[in-house]
Amino acid sequence: MTRGLAVRQDVTLTPDPRRVIIKLFVPGEDAAVVRTRARALIDRVARLGDEETGRLLRDTFDRFGARHRDLAGTFHHHYDLVRHRAARARDLSPTSRLLVGAYFSHEYAVEAAALCNPSMVAHPDQTELGTGQLRVAVSLRQVGEGHVSSIGFATAVIGPGRQLTVADRSGPLAVGQRVGVRHRRDLLVAGLAEEDCDNEVAATVLDALPEWYDEATFERVLANLPPDLLSRSTGLGTLEQLRRTNAGSYATAFPTDTALHQRVLWPATPAESNGMEDARFVRFVDESGPVYRATYTAYDGRSIATRALVSSDLRRFEMTPMRGPGARNKGIALFPRTVGGRHLALCRADGETIGLTTLDSDNRWQAPAPLHAPGESWELIQVGNCGSPIETDAGWLVLTHGVGPMRRYAIGALLLDLHRPERVVAHLPGVLLAPDEDDRDGYVPNVVYSCGALVHGGELWVPYGASDARVGFATVSVPALLSAMVQAPPPVTATDELGGAG
Repeated sequence: MTRGLAVRQDVTLTPDPRRVIIKLFVPGEDAAVVRTRARALIDRVARLGDEETGRLLRDTFDRFGARHRDLAGTFHHHYDLVRHRAARARDLSPTSRLLVGAYFSHEYAVEAAALCNPSMVAHPDQTELGTGQLRVAVSLRQVGEGHVSSIGFATAVIGPGRQLTVADRSGPLAVGQRVGVRHRRDLLVAGLAEEDCDNEVAATVLDALPEWYDEATFERVLANLPPDLLSRSTGLGTLEQLRRTNAGSYATAFPTDTALHQRVLWPATPAESNGMEDARFVRFVDESGPVYRATYTAYDGRSIATRALVSSDLRRFEMTPMRGPGARNKGIALFPRTVGGRHLALCRADGETIGLTTLDSDNRWQAPAPLHAPGESWELIQVGNCGSPIETDAGWLVLTHGVGPMRRYAIGALLLDLHRPERVVAHLPGVLLAPDEDDRDGYVPNVVYSCGALVHGGELWVPYGASDARVGFATVSVPALLSAMVQAPPPVTATDELGGAG
């Protein structure tokens, strides 16, 4: 380990089981039985007297009202989702309907199991700060019951110097609500190509769609398909595939009166049903101004897929699939600006090598050029990035992670050429940050891992997950880190002894 470079801060974030959201609860829905219990439950609620119904509802609001936003609205919504099970839905009083909604709801502690893998970007609000201070937004992977991951946030102020203050995270949480989104035709084309869906039905739909379109336009195009195309053996299956691929893009937004730390990006599509993992946020700047971008891993319980999100204010988020050979594994990190007119990203398409991939004119991430393969003893299993490259005068600073014996994760560093980032110009010999005795025990032992750092006041601020038990923060002097780097060795190729760097 390169000793003395990384200084751990005393401030940490730990999982808080009081951070809860409300989810729909349908008794028996996961049981291997034919009958549903929902109808019987609604009938039992309907048979309660008015006095008992009112008392139960008041007691529920007393117990849970302060823990959630608009509890009555949530109960109404959950009632609407199950009212088709009610024998005489119209006969239920407004109070009974709310109580039915309460019985079909439950709390879910979003970070009861783990809190880890943070990234850090400048916060949209930089008001009321002192000299040398920067307000930052910290994204968090939060894991609850069933190992379901979602994306949460914290707010902190860093500086001057190595001072760090994390804002209070209390208050009711809010799950983003789906809102209208403009879809991109090229993403639909790329998605269908990856599914090998190329027939006359798909081609007719793609030809009729504009470059940008909304849901209403999409459904109108499907509705206007000629009957003789729909009657083909592949017709209905292609319609299903079109809708499934198109649904991979969506938008979600939060009420304006929610604080950042109260916002939860919760899985909203089948591809994300078992988790939204390891968001890597970056503040991207081009001629149109700054915008927040991120990548994350969608997990459905069987397979992973890479997704991107974009937001101007960290209140409204648009999610889209990432397509192409460069996006076929987890751990993609976007550059904070274009380089030579190219949109670039770090990736690990082969599962063990850091590569550089380029976005082409069809919105597909191309096959990557290898940058760094497992080489040192602490990284022989695999290497990957720890977030987006950070621009310095010396080059693009890349934090890496490596996996060694006993699946021990540690953090290192590379330096890429500023104008030709496919060229590694220097690397840090050894480890920058590794699990110490306080870091090694947790939900996933022996891990330190970051999804993105930033530079402020000459210091590299590195938020990191420590064995999924907590989130810590470390600072590194940028001049000292650059001085500790040495010239990079010749690149490893697929014919070299390690054999895994293609």
